[in-house]
Amino acid sequence: MIEFTDRAREKIRELLQAPDRQGKVLRVRITGRGPNGFTYSMRFVDPSEKAEGDVAFDAGGFTVIVKAESAPKLKGAKVDFLENPYHSGFHIDNPNPLFDDPLAQKVQEVIETRINPGVAVHGGYVTLLEVRDNVAYVAMGGGCQGCGLATVTLRQGVEALIREAVPEIQAVVDTTDHAAGTNPYYQPTKGGPPQGESPFAR
Repeated sequence: MIEFTDRAREKIRELLQAPDRQGKVLRVRITGRGPNGFTYSMRFVDPSEKAEGDVAFDAGGFTVIVKAESAPKLKGAKVDFLENPYHSGFHIDNPNPLFDDPLAQKVQEVIETRINPGVAVHGGYVTLLEVRDNVAYVAMGGGCQGCGLATVTLRQGVEALIREAVPEIQAVVDTTDHAAGTNPYYQPTKGGPPQGESPFAR
């Protein structure tokens, strides 16, 4: 199922020594997808929280419970604990693809190789949520969330590149709540046009 490095095991056993974690187990599940792959939740819970279908196993001094719906996508994953200037904490290296659907895999490849490198220059990223009925549903984050030129980026960049590379896709829908952007890279000026420029503006 999931492999733990020696460093990860040591850290987890250390955390389990806390008085409020005595008798707890580690629950691991996939919570969604992000710009860097799957997003995860790792929490200490009571053994009674194991639900029907969940996978439980001994990982070397502690018990791990993997949520049933996450288990297929965590097979072969490796958990490590890193402490360096770039990353401090648990890191999961997961060899499984983000999507099983071949069409979604094609769209994901376009986002990873052609779209995100472009919007990353402006502090943004695009995440594919799903492909349904030949429509790709995406979310825009970072500098793209709340950006006054997000519509331009979507239509002239994201949608154009996806539909060019994957002709089966008929439309791209932005599901982002742009009003919730707390510190977008670009802010529209009062009574004037948006400032800055979209990375895909023509």
